[in-house]
Amino acid sequence: MKNKSNPDGIVYSTNPDFVFEDESPILTLEPAKQQLRIQLDRKQRAGKQVTLVTGFEGSAFDLAVLGKELKSACGVGGSVKDNTIILQGDFRDKALELLLKKGYSKTKKI
Repeated sequence: MKNKSNPDGIVYSTNPDFVFEDESPILTLEPAKQQLRIQLDRKQRAGKQVTLVTGFEGSAFDLAVLGKELKSACGVGGSVKDNTIILQGDFRDKALELLLKKGYSKTKKI
């Protein structure tokens, strides 16, 4: 995955005063415009099931907050990485119900 925080590809600068400035702050779409997808996955997980929530468009902080809410509502562990919320176990129905209550009306199960 390409590093989105540095689109110019700057790796190193010899200028000691150089500061990379990101011109475009990442804005989080409102929940009604988010198109989230919920799916069950077992690949490369030793046969264990995980629920993946993908398609979130917004800041990493807002994604982490949503991930924490989903994990605590389902009572399971998990993580948030690569714009994906991972919940340990099959919680597709519960996650869908919670996201719909929070206003994510375009959420679908795959």
